[in-house]
Amino acid sequence: MKIGIVGLGYVGLPLAVAFAEAGSEVVGLDSDPRKIESLGEGRSYVEDVPDAALAPLRDRLQPTTRHADLASCDAIVICVPTPLTSSREPDLTYLLDAATGLSQALRRGQLVVLESTTYPGTTRERLAPILAESGLTAGEDFHLAFSPERIDPGRSDYTIRTTPKLVGGLTEACSERARELYGTVCDEIVVLSSPEAAELSKLLENIFRSVNIALVNEMAMLCERLGIDVWEVVDGAATKPFGFMRFDPGPGMGGHCLPIDPFYLAFKAREHGFYPEFIELAGKINQAQPAFCVERIERALNDAGKPVKDSKILVLGVSYKAGVGDLRESPALKIARLLGELGGDVSYHDPHVPELAELGLASVELSDALRGADLAAIVTAHPELDYEEVVSVAPLVVDFRGVTRGIDAKNLVRL
Repeated sequence: MKIGIVGLGYVGLPLAVAFAEAGSEVVGLDSDPRKIESLGEGRSYVEDVPDAALAPLRDRLQPTTRHADLASCDAIVICVPTPLTSSREPDLTYLLDAATGLSQALRRGQLVVLESTTYPGTTRERLAPILAESGLTAGEDFHLAFSPERIDPGRSDYTIRTTPKLVGGLTEACSERARELYGTVCDEIVVLSSPEAAELSKLLENIFRSVNIALVNEMAMLCERLGIDVWEVVDGAATKPFGFMRFDPGPGMGGHCLPIDPFYLAFKAREHGFYPEFIELAGKINQAQPAFCVERIERALNDAGKPVKDSKILVLGVSYKAGVGDLRESPALKIARLLGELGGDVSYHDPHVPELAELGLASVELSDALRGADLAAIVTAHPELDYEEVVSVAPLVVDFRGVTRGIDAKNLVRL
């Protein structure tokens, strides 16, 4: 098959590589000319795709900015961002733009699959009508399905091939075409009854995590007041071999899915007069977690006789998860901004993020920064860092990730 991928980011590029490695010819489309230039030169900008993986695929992976190049494809997969607006409602701008461009190249018999996380009904109610501007009808003239992405950046134990793939087509024939497509790169395909079921399944996966993270974050706030070590509590509960699934507290949620998906579902629910208070409460708690972490930093400095204003605060790790440089919705950025607004002299060290242009900062050398800091805050626990060294060198350390458990030091404060 010849396959088109619309959107070559953290989801689209690994998927394009997987199809190309499986022998398909791939047309990769992105509106960012810098990405197209980079791929044309064999350089990857996604950590999960090394340059070495691109080299043998140059004859099978065609990067482009032209929707017209998709006309020759048998299947087209849409992997564009679905963020939130400033009022925390779904922003489908990227998706609608992609659909409009695709409608001008769509031809009879093609398969179109949406992978971007969204609320139930998007594929049928928003995507299909725009594609119909081509003069073709979804489910009759071309096939249309939804298949949620399940890529976890930096993870190697579960890959595109080994992670079960959900598909839900507009018709049974649409589902079958989607099953055949993904069968070339995935070992297990699970066919659901509709795009709506697949869309909602994706939201449930991530809202499940959001709710449980909110629970353990709220538990951390309570433990702080009770004078109990939340990490000891979680470790104790996790010894139960049934009926408990471990979630750890932290500085807040990051990435594209967890901080955003609850708002997508709440938006759709309100259209039907239903208000998911439990889900929205979890989102509210997790959104407030960075501010709680800043309060912990304030108290730690206060106990040391120092104000936040003019104190040198070193943030260790600014990406949203360990081992990657992905900054999407990272709680570290919120923490850094809040500390700066309080007058703190903020710097950061992150081996995966060389600079933060939006904050006007660049990653500093670790040893000198630790010695010169008034406080070091462990926000993202990258595995490359020696946390025993951090505690031994920095005059004051606040650990929001629990990586200093087992270290007993007077200058150490844990979430």
